[in-house]
Amino acid sequence: MCGITGFFGQGSRSDLLAMTAALVHRGPDGHGFYEEPERRVFLGHRRLAILDIADGAQPMWNEDKTVAVVFNGEIYNHEDLRRILTAAGHRFRTDHSDTEVLVHGYEEWGDDLPKRLNGMFAFAIYDRSRERLFLARDRFGEKPLFYAAGRNFFAFASELTALARHPAVDRTLDRLALQKFFAYGYFPAPHTLFLGARKLPGGCQLVYNLRTGDVSSSRYWHFELREERNGTNPRETDLIEELRALLSQAVHRRLISDVPLGIFLSGGIDSSSILASMARLRGSDDIKSFTIGFTEPSFDESLYAREVATEFHTRHHVQTLDLTNARDLIPIVLSQLDEPLGDPSIVPTFLLSRFTREHVTVALSGDGGDELFAGYDPFAALWPASCYERFVPWVVHRGMRKLADLLPISNGNMSFDFKLRRSLTGLSYAKALWNPVWMAPVEPELIKELFHEPLKAHELYGEAISLWDRDPKLDIVDRTLVFFTNLYLQDNILTKVDRATMLNSLESRAVFLDNDLVEFCQRLPNRFKYRNGQRKYLLKKAMAGILPPTILKRRKKGFGIPLAQWLRDVPLVPPLAPVDNTNAEWVSRQWREHRNGAADHRYFLWSWLSLQTFLAGPRSATPEVIAA
Repeated sequence: MCGITGFFGQGSRSDLLAMTAALVHRGPDGHGFYEEPERRVFLGHRRLAILDIADGAQPMWNEDKTVAVVFNGEIYNHEDLRRILTAAGHRFRTDHSDTEVLVHGYEEWGDDLPKRLNGMFAFAIYDRSRERLFLARDRFGEKPLFYAAGRNFFAFASELTALARHPAVDRTLDRLALQKFFAYGYFPAPHTLFLGARKLPGGCQLVYNLRTGDVSSSRYWHFELREERNGTNPRETDLIEELRALLSQAVHRRLISDVPLGIFLSGGIDSSSILASMARLRGSDDIKSFTIGFTEPSFDESLYAREVATEFHTRHHVQTLDLTNARDLIPIVLSQLDEPLGDPSIVPTFLLSRFTREHVTVALSGDGGDELFAGYDPFAALWPASCYERFVPWVVHRGMRKLADLLPISNGNMSFDFKLRRSLTGLSYAKALWNPVWMAPVEPELIKELFHEPLKAHELYGEAISLWDRDPKLDIVDRTLVFFTNLYLQDNILTKVDRATMLNSLESRAVFLDNDLVEFCQRLPNRFKYRNGQRKYLLKKAMAGILPPTILKRRKKGFGIPLAQWLRDVPLVPPLAPVDNTNAEWVSRQWREHRNGAADHRYFLWSWLSLQTFLAGPRSATPEVIAA
């Protein structure tokens, strides 16, 4: 796991050093640079040593110094690829570096290289003989990759803030991207906060021609749901056995490491299933599990995690925190994020990552399980929402929203009043917008007020609408799966986890995003994901008799914090400065209504605070959070 950066064209060594220095937290174990002044090529790398610690320095070259790579991530099938490449005549100088597989893989397969990789990655390959840069990002975008292109100029980096340290990158705020940020709570690729920067989407690759300055990008993979194989009706028992085998294989691939490794354990079915596979593969006594607990019961999952850890006899580590003290981390965490993020669970994710890094360098995670197996609350809301839309007249719906607004505001985790208001808000729009609006910091009608201008739904939510309309044959459950897997997972969940872990120099590995396991889920009919109100149906069936019944039957809690309560007095003085001519009075009214208890604007206020804190610049010190 590392940080990469580089550029072609205008710029100097000092720019390269500044860009690379911004990535120290991603790679505290070493650095590497390459400069070719006659061609104006500069490459930089920061290393977090995980595999082949002695020989894995970058940039890494082939034998005749014509191909070099800087790489961030892990290639889980690198041993298989190494054997194929060795048989084809390639000579490896390292013992087991996955980075060198990329160098020789590019020589052998060229631009088809990403299709052969099973892993998480963002890399840039400099091809001296063909005078080109080749960049690629893993299927789901687990590892970030930003770039900027101009006349006789191209730059890339693992983080937006590193890219922005190059003086040629236009840092003017992108108004449409800002509007999308408040519509989604994150920046959907390729959008970023800055006009001069782009985010390469997951599953995409890019070529920059050093001679002509041309930039071309293409998609080598996309998540899409497929028809059942040969039109057959698969047997549930066969699917259960296949899922168990694929999960075990995915875990096995992610256990490769030359440094200490553990697991994030929430006590939910995703992380618990991974732990069960780990225990079978390497023995319980060799497993370190990590959980963050909270003193407030409605936000605490540590008892479930402890139950699973006890079941499998892991070396379990729990840090219990007082959320009142944890809130002191808000300005620190938000100021160090690489881009604004509307997901408040970044705070507990950061705390878990920091605690875990005290013991290990790599942690397995259950990210992707909710998206692939229909684990989120909206899946349970689809049928009643469809009935509501069909039978409730619009005038009655408006009255229902007004009545819901009269309910007392609760500070609990996913309280009834909160879910009711969010549900009714989404139902004010077309079906294609239900999922993004249910998750949004601000609904479309109010974004118009925030930005002083009329905005059309297809402009704000073009990405979500495109996914919804892509395959008319899909039912509402499958379309919701497509939204969460292609958009929410990539640009929110994986972004949050990457930033929280890498701020603590910790590598996180998402087991459920293994190529083979994902392809299984792509062809799995949705009746095996969501059935009769039960989410993650097949996964729970596969884990029956393996996990404790209390874990299989428990309701999803989520990684929450008492955000509504915190924002009533944090920060002491709300930030109200307009951003790109936003409506200062409207923003001020949201703060007033929230703080006097008249309304619940938690997600907008958090997103606004995240944006303002990012624009104010990073803070250097991280205060201690007092354990209970």
